[in-house]
Amino acid sequence: MHPSEVLFQGQRQPLLLPVCDHYAGSEKLMRKSMALQQELGPLFDITFDCEDGASAGREREHAELAASLLRSGDNAFGRIGARLHDVGSEHFSRDVETVVGAAGHALAYVVLPKVEGVADVLRAQEIVNRAAAAAGRTPDNPLPLHVLIETHGALREVFQVAALPQVECLSFGIMDFVSAHYGAIPDTAMRSPGQFTHPLVVRAKLEMVAACHAYDKVPSHNVTTEIKDGAVIVDDARRAAREFGFTRMWSIHPGQIRPIVDAFTPRLEDVDAAARILHAAIAADWGPIAQDGRLHDRASYRYYWTVLQRAKLAGLALPETAAALVNQPESIQWPST
Repeated sequence: MHPSEVLFQGQRQPLLLPVCDHYAGSEKLMRKSMALQQELGPLFDITFDCEDGASAGREREHAELAASLLRSGDNAFGRIGARLHDVGSEHFSRDVETVVGAAGHALAYVVLPKVEGVADVLRAQEIVNRAAAAAGRTPDNPLPLHVLIETHGALREVFQVAALPQVECLSFGIMDFVSAHYGAIPDTAMRSPGQFTHPLVVRAKLEMVAACHAYDKVPSHNVTTEIKDGAVIVDDARRAAREFGFTRMWSIHPGQIRPIVDAFTPRLEDVDAAARILHAAIAADWGPIAQDGRLHDRASYRYYWTVLQRAKLAGLALPETAAALVNQPESIQWPST
């Protein structure tokens, strides 16, 4: 049997999305991001920003631009989403009508900012689904929702939000979260190293990540405001992935994309080890094995199978043995070799 069939036995497998979510606001940056995605491939998602990206008084025009670009041939991989205005804004319904109603078939997801809890998500979901249905999306293919956790209410109900089936990703909005404390948290907690050490910020990140992993959703780390110092970007991405359990991260500058992708991509030695362990597991008919003096069973096999999946998603050139594992179709007989 295929590894995923053996290891998960009908259970939902961990959801994997491109590890970088690149935000683009202006038309120039939107088009530049699309060109870069065509060059590099779908290693990163693009989020058109209809909230902060729209000039005051030109919200409708900005939403129309986003819809037009989504429908264009430059949306080559179908991995572009849109951040809408918050559900309490006068512009939210118009964003939904313009972007989802006109380009719902081409959208990868919509991002919901500043929700105060699960009720706001459900309210937004209902409006989004009506527009998506009018655009041709069927109930068995609903438009995924990405929810920003940046308010006290959203953090309080984060497990309930993560449990919603249509939600596939939660993102931490560090600037709004810190600002919501009205000076009780210093502005140094909006950037490194404070964002990884301040107790209230650390607690919020860990709560959100725990909720995501409890319901097989993707936790996305907040933006790094540093756009010139590559070492800071790399360090932030590595800490987010290795210390806090995030599996995705925002980018706000094209120069941040590659460092984020690299930081979240499994190392080649880890991929090689995963391939060796899984081949030995197949030879043992998925029973326990000893490899390099360590015991492995199906619990660790699930971990190493995910390593291979993440490497493939990141476009890593896999060793031959690893490629053979992840590229085979399911429901085939695997030889015990």
